[in-house]
Amino acid sequence: MTAERVLTPTPTAYRWRWPALTALLLGEAMNLLDATIVQVAAPRIHADLGGSVSDIQWFTTAYTLPFAVLLITGGRLGDIAGRKRLFVIGVTGFMVASAACAAAPSVGLLIAFRVVQGAAAAVIIPQTIGLIKTMFAGPEMSKALGSIGPVMGLAAVCGPVLGGVLTHADLFGSSWRAAFLVNVPVSLLVLAISPKLMENRAPKRPTLDVTGTLLAMAGIGLVVYPLIGADLIALSGWSWAAIAAGLCLMVLFTVHQRAVAAAGRSPLVEPSLFAHRGFPAALVTSTAFFAVTNGLMMVIVLQLQLGLGTDVLKSGLTLAPWSVGLAVASWVAGAHLVKRYGHRMMSLGLAVLLAGSLAAIAVYHAADPHRYPTPLLFALGVVGVGVGLFSPAFFTIALAPLQPQEIGSAAGLLNAVQQLGATLGVAILGSVYLGSAGDGGAPGALHAVQLAFWVAAALVVVSFVTSRSMVDRDAAGGAGAGH
Repeated sequence: MTAERVLTPTPTAYRWRWPALTALLLGEAMNLLDATIVQVAAPRIHADLGGSVSDIQWFTTAYTLPFAVLLITGGRLGDIAGRKRLFVIGVTGFMVASAACAAAPSVGLLIAFRVVQGAAAAVIIPQTIGLIKTMFAGPEMSKALGSIGPVMGLAAVCGPVLGGVLTHADLFGSSWRAAFLVNVPVSLLVLAISPKLMENRAPKRPTLDVTGTLLAMAGIGLVVYPLIGADLIALSGWSWAAIAAGLCLMVLFTVHQRAVAAAGRSPLVEPSLFAHRGFPAALVTSTAFFAVTNGLMMVIVLQLQLGLGTDVLKSGLTLAPWSVGLAVASWVAGAHLVKRYGHRMMSLGLAVLLAGSLAAIAVYHAADPHRYPTPLLFALGVVGVGVGLFSPAFFTIALAPLQPQEIGSAAGLLNAVQQLGATLGVAILGSVYLGSAGDGGAPGALHAVQLAFWVAAALVVVSFVTSRSMVDRDAAGGAGAGH
């Protein structure tokens, strides 16, 4: 069977389906890993290349922002031009951009290449589900699709620790550049296997919403840019003007999406999703949740490296309890607890996250500003358990009320707001820390963790709306079992 043709085969007869799945999962892991792997290395990059301290935030946001905004457009391009073709183009672009990041001689060029990396990631990630559905069927398809979640979780777990280990190892004098160079051999392996992928595209080609994409990029960019490195208590007049302009563009984006849908074309965001009252709450929850978790990770790294002068390896290993807690709790919740307790796991996960945040607040409140905060390890482990308990239940609950034809669009949008949340968290919590770092960085970390705590507390209310919407729907349809 020729892998290059556009086919609708009997998927279980396709002999290369498992190696092809390996390529897809490696591509997913590599791109999701890059959202966090640089966070631990960022202070070392700043020390090497110089520039403003706020550039540390840009090393992450320059990747996650285009990743978020272009993710749905990347999926549409795959529908139109072929998902295998776009996957290969994306991996190639990601590899070249990674090599360019590793060779970057200045802060400005590194940030520019990170933008290209993020755009390439937005092309790669949306192709995975469609390609899996082309090559698998029946129980094998469920097994293949079910492998995506653990791979995403593993990438989240490994990113910060791997960034610290690679940077500390200083292989061949590469220092922080190894955090980018690691993508090159992985990309080459993915490209070597990718001929085994089967081409696939949508039977009915959607249109590209270029205007909607540009409006979303400009609107979100105008909101995020003034927040990075800013004094959030006393934002300048131009900062408020930029944020106001960004919000106006987002309103215009909403109007445009409704007009595109009414005209029978393909909007960037499917308006019918918002007919389900729980879905907007799910989007808000996802954005805030990943803002808290990614922002906290950045603050901890900044406090350890900039505040205490801790080396990059110790900083990375400090996040290991978070990673281990997340991995174990996510596996237990996904395999056993969500099926039995349903939406209650969201509340439990948030409660544990709040407990971990309170423990971190206590640590920073009592911390000796010149000593490594050892009790923080326990607090981070608790936070990781909370994240691991919350995530599997959240995505199950968020997608459950939707119609089958809406699932793909909704999943893409949830992934997009996840990256947007990461961008906002790094921007806001990072700026809170930098604006009040103080002696040893503990005061700034305390303020940032306190803000994260109150955002997480507000999430309890929003998640209650999300989960109750699902429960009400189940009760009306007589499908309440398991919740």
